[in-house]
Amino acid sequence: MSFLELTKKRYSVRKYKDEPVEREKLLQVLEAARYAPSACNYQPWHFIVVTDEELKNRIAETYPRDWFREAPVVIVACGDHSSSWKRGDGKDHCDVDLAIAIEHMALAAADLGLGTCWVCAFDARRCHEILELPDNLEVVALLPLGYPAEEGIPEKKRKGLDEIVTWK
Repeated sequence: MSFLELTKKRYSVRKYKDEPVEREKLLQVLEAARYAPSACNYQPWHFIVVTDEELKNRIAETYPRDWFREAPVVIVACGDHSSSWKRGDGKDHCDVDLAIAIEHMALAAADLGLGTCWVCAFDARRCHEILELPDNLEVVALLPLGYPAEEGIPEKKRKGLDEIVTWK
Protein backbone atom coordinates (compact mmCIF):
# COMPACT_ATOMS: atom_id res chain seq x y z
CA MET A 1 0.00 0.00 0.00
CA SER A 2 1.12 3.56 -0.58
CA PHE A 3 2.18 5.80 2.27
CA LEU A 4 -0.94 7.94 1.84
CA GLU A 5 -3.11 4.80 2.04
CA LEU A 6 -1.29 3.82 5.25
CA THR A 7 -1.96 7.23 6.82
CA LYS A 8 -5.64 6.83 6.01
CA LYS A 9 -5.63 3.30 7.51
CA ARG A 10 -4.26 4.47 10.88
CA TYR A 11 -6.91 5.54 13.36
CA SER A 12 -7.39 5.71 17.12
CA VAL A 13 -8.32 2.18 18.20
CA ARG A 14 -10.35 2.02 21.40
CA LYS A 15 -11.36 -1.65 21.37
CA TYR A 16 -8.83 -4.47 21.28
CA LYS A 17 -8.96 -8.23 20.85
CA ASP A 18 -7.86 -10.36 23.77
CA GLU A 19 -4.88 -11.58 21.77
CA PRO A 20 -1.17 -11.10 22.50
CA VAL A 21 1.03 -9.17 20.10
CA GLU A 22 3.93 -11.14 18.69
CA ARG A 23 7.35 -10.00 19.90
CA GLU A 24 8.56 -9.74 16.29
CA LYS A 25 5.81 -7.22 15.54
CA LEU A 26 6.61 -5.25 18.69
CA LEU A 27 10.24 -5.10 17.63
CA GLN A 28 9.24 -3.80 14.20
CA VAL A 29 7.12 -1.07 15.79
CA LEU A 30 9.98 -0.06 18.06
CA GLU A 31 12.44 -0.16 15.16
CA ALA A 32 10.26 2.37 13.34
CA ALA A 33 10.64 4.71 16.32
CA ARG A 34 14.39 4.15 16.35
CA TYR A 35 14.60 5.45 12.79
CA ALA A 36 12.47 8.54 13.41
CA PRO A 37 14.23 11.82 12.75
CA SER A 38 15.06 14.13 15.62
CA ALA A 39 16.62 17.57 15.97
CA CYS A 40 20.40 17.21 15.52
CA ASN A 41 19.82 13.43 15.67
CA TYR A 42 19.85 13.55 19.49
CA GLN A 43 17.05 10.96 19.75
CA PRO A 44 15.84 12.14 23.19
CA TRP A 45 13.41 9.34 23.82
CA HIS A 46 12.94 6.21 25.84
CA PHE A 47 10.13 3.68 25.46
CA ILE A 48 8.87 1.33 28.14
CA VAL A 49 6.98 -1.66 26.75
CA VAL A 50 4.49 -2.88 29.33
CA THR A 51 2.90 -6.31 28.91
CA ASP A 52 2.78 -7.35 32.58
CA GLU A 53 -0.90 -7.32 33.60
CA GLU A 54 -0.30 -6.04 37.10
CA LEU A 55 1.83 -3.13 35.90
CA LYS A 56 -0.60 -2.37 33.05
CA ASN A 57 -3.42 -2.17 35.60
CA ARG A 58 -1.41 0.21 37.75
CA ILE A 59 -0.70 2.42 34.73
CA ALA A 60 -4.38 2.24 33.81
CA GLU A 61 -5.11 3.99 37.12
CA THR A 62 -3.59 7.10 35.49
CA TYR A 63 -6.13 6.89 32.65
CA PRO A 64 -9.21 5.09 33.97
CA ARG A 65 -10.97 4.02 30.77
CA ASP A 66 -12.19 0.43 30.35
CA TRP A 67 -11.02 0.21 26.74
CA PHE A 68 -7.48 1.17 27.77
CA ARG A 69 -7.22 -1.92 29.98
CA GLU A 70 -8.12 -4.16 27.01
CA ALA A 71 -4.91 -3.42 25.10
CA PRO A 72 -2.40 -6.26 25.47
CA VAL A 73 0.53 -3.81 25.31
CA VAL A 74 1.09 -0.26 26.49
CA ILE A 75 4.12 1.63 25.28
CA VAL A 76 5.03 4.42 27.66
CA ALA A 77 6.71 7.13 25.60
CA CYS A 78 9.17 9.24 27.55
CA GLY A 79 11.14 12.29 26.55
CA ASP A 80 14.63 12.88 27.91
CA HIS A 81 14.95 16.63 28.32
CA SER A 82 18.55 16.25 29.47
CA SER A 83 19.55 15.02 26.02
CA SER A 84 17.24 16.97 23.72
CA TRP A 85 18.29 19.74 21.38
CA LYS A 86 17.40 23.28 22.41
CA ARG A 87 17.06 26.03 19.82
CA GLY A 88 18.92 29.32 20.35
CA ASP A 89 15.82 30.92 21.89
CA GLY A 90 15.51 28.05 24.39
CA LYS A 91 12.78 26.07 22.59
CA ASP A 92 13.19 22.44 23.70
CA HIS A 93 12.49 20.06 20.82
CA CYS A 94 12.08 16.97 23.02
CA ASP A 95 8.29 16.81 22.64
CA VAL A 96 8.50 17.42 18.89
CA ASP A 97 11.07 14.66 18.44
CA LEU A 98 9.12 12.25 20.61
CA ALA A 99 5.88 12.98 18.73
CA ILE A 100 7.57 12.06 15.46
CA ALA A 101 8.81 8.78 16.95
CA ILE A 102 5.38 7.94 18.39
CA GLU A 103 3.68 8.53 15.07
CA HIS A 104 6.30 6.35 13.36
CA MET A 105 5.26 3.60 15.80
CA ALA A 106 1.55 4.20 15.18
CA LEU A 107 2.03 3.98 11.41
CA ALA A 108 4.23 0.88 11.68
CA ALA A 109 1.59 -0.74 13.88
CA ALA A 110 -1.15 0.03 11.35
CA ASP A 111 1.02 -1.44 8.59
CA LEU A 112 1.29 -4.66 10.64
CA GLY A 113 -2.47 -4.92 11.25
CA LEU A 114 -2.21 -3.56 14.79
CA GLY A 115 -4.03 -0.63 16.32
CA THR A 116 -2.93 2.19 18.60
CA CYS A 117 -4.35 5.30 20.20
CA TRP A 118 -2.38 8.30 21.40
CA VAL A 119 -3.25 8.89 25.06
CA CYS A 120 -2.18 12.24 26.46
CA ALA A 121 -4.94 13.04 28.99
CA PHE A 122 -3.53 10.94 31.82
CA ASP A 123 -1.82 11.61 35.17
CA ALA A 124 1.76 11.80 33.93
CA ARG A 125 3.22 12.49 37.37
CA ARG A 126 1.56 9.38 38.83
CA CYS A 127 2.68 7.27 35.86
CA HIS A 128 6.24 8.53 36.41
CA GLU A 129 6.02 7.44 40.06
CA ILE A 130 4.55 4.01 39.25
CA LEU A 131 7.40 3.31 36.83
CA GLU A 132 10.00 4.76 39.23
CA LEU A 133 11.57 6.81 36.45
CA PRO A 134 14.56 9.14 36.86
CA ASP A 135 13.92 12.88 36.94
CA ASN A 136 15.30 13.49 33.44
CA LEU A 137 12.53 11.39 31.85
CA GLU A 138 9.07 12.85 31.30
CA VAL A 139 6.17 10.55 30.45
CA VAL A 140 4.63 12.34 27.46
CA ALA A 141 2.17 9.82 26.03
CA LEU A 142 0.80 6.33 26.45
CA LEU A 143 0.38 4.20 23.36
CA PRO A 144 -1.90 1.20 23.87
CA LEU A 145 -1.27 -1.36 21.16
CA GLY A 146 -2.99 -4.52 20.03
CA TYR A 147 -5.20 -6.10 17.40
CA PRO A 148 -8.33 -4.02 16.72
CA ALA A 149 -11.50 -5.80 17.84
CA GLU A 150 -13.64 -4.18 15.16
CA GLU A 151 -13.27 -4.62 11.41
CA GLY A 152 -13.08 -1.72 9.01
CA ILE A 153 -11.71 1.76 9.25
CA PRO A 154 -14.05 4.36 10.74
CA GLU A 155 -14.70 7.52 8.76
CA LYS A 156 -12.35 10.30 9.85
CA LYS A 157 -13.66 13.84 9.55
CA ARG A 158 -10.75 15.88 8.27
CA LYS A 159 -10.47 19.56 7.44
CA GLY A 160 -10.04 20.40 3.78
CA LEU A 161 -6.68 21.53 2.45
CA ASP A 162 -8.14 25.01 1.93
CA GLU A 163 -8.65 25.22 5.72
CA ILE A 164 -5.11 24.23 6.70
CA VAL A 165 -2.86 25.47 3.88
CA THR A 166 -1.89 28.97 2.83
CA TRP A 167 -0.12 29.41 -0.50
CA LYS A 168 2.08 32.48 -0.98
